[in-house]
Amino acid sequence: MSSPARQQVRAAAPNQGAAAKKQSMFNQPIAVWAIAFASIIAFMGLGLVDPILPMMKDQLHATDSQLTLLFTSYNAVMAVAMLVTGVISARLGIKRMLLTGIVIIAIFSALAGSVDQVMDIVWLRAGWGLGNAFFVATALSAIVSLSRVGVGASIILFEVAVGLGISVGPLLGGELGAVSWRAPFYGVAGLMVLAFCLILFMMPKASAKAPATAAAQLKKKASLLDPFRALRYRALFIFGLSAAFYNFGFFTLLVYAALVLGHLHHLDVHGLGYVFLGWGLMLAFTSVVTAPKLQKSMGTITAMCTQLILFAATLFAMGYWTTNETVVILMVIIAGAFLGNNNTLITTAVMNAAPVERPTASAAYSFLRFIGGALAPYYAVKFAEWFDFHAPFYIGGGFVILAVILIWLNRKHLKHVDEAEAH
Repeated sequence: MSSPARQQVRAAAPNQGAAAKKQSMFNQPIAVWAIAFASIIAFMGLGLVDPILPMMKDQLHATDSQLTLLFTSYNAVMAVAMLVTGVISARLGIKRMLLTGIVIIAIFSALAGSVDQVMDIVWLRAGWGLGNAFFVATALSAIVSLSRVGVGASIILFEVAVGLGISVGPLLGGELGAVSWRAPFYGVAGLMVLAFCLILFMMPKASAKAPATAAAQLKKKASLLDPFRALRYRALFIFGLSAAFYNFGFFTLLVYAALVLGHLHHLDVHGLGYVFLGWGLMLAFTSVVTAPKLQKSMGTITAMCTQLILFAATLFAMGYWTTNETVVILMVIIAGAFLGNNNTLITTAVMNAAPVERPTASAAYSFLRFIGGALAPYYAVKFAEWFDFHAPFYIGGGFVILAVILIWLNRKHLKHVDEAEAH
């Protein structure tokens, strides 16, 4: 952002802050709602496949390791693609970047429903991850720039969309999966067409992009090295690395718990859909309602560490009581509450972690966190093969505790996050 642009933002900040206090975060222009709706659909892809994993295993004759690659390819491509989203967005503009991401998601999700080999779906999920990276990296910036309220409220609104998408994904996957394992993929493609139309007609070009002079300067300055340069700031690197550890536990729960409930406890596609619907609803609720209260009462860093410890405890409980269906289901749903709180806390913290542009900070952070999401599903199954079926939950919980240790040992380097939020 240019110096004049920064001065304009600073000059407007007091008035924006006062207005934000008077307005509800739900008092938004229609363009913001269009982006939020598209975000819900984009994040459905995260849990959409969960309920149909057992069905795909039986009908496509796939191994557990092959099924986990559906998540590994998706997250690995997202991680790498995050590094180039800033450069591409500077050239395309926010609106065209969002539309490009939506088109890619729609194409690859439709193709994934039309093939017959699980490894073909793995590769197509990689393309889906590319589209998601384009969309997700831009959606938060678009909501913040178009919103009538402050940055904090905009982040919470974005987390609402994320939570709803994550919660509706398994439900849609379960209900459509009862028809065919192909139906959820076609369903997402169809919904993405609707999202494309909403953003195309409801999001203004002028407001979605920076002014001409600022856009030209961004185009000149944007570099593939920007996210790596941003990681030189210790706070941003710590949050990114801790998110990689935390995501290892997150995707252990999302993928391995689904396999356990499907294979060990024989939960059908509807049952799996409802379990992860409960998980997602808890995630959505806490990300909006309780996370801001925890942040205000405990501070970002302390609240984050507390939620991560509680999440690790649910993974350890699932490890100990893996053969108890009731405990596993309850722990999955309860874990959603701690994940929702942490998602909002860490997203807000990253936005204040380093003196770099928000899209650059988001790209650097997302690169690290999605590496954890790429490794966890595959290795969770490998840990079960190498040790026993309890081990993935214990190891996933151990990685979450590593995230807590990393944050707590570096808390003096992160204290400016709480100061920035208070200010």
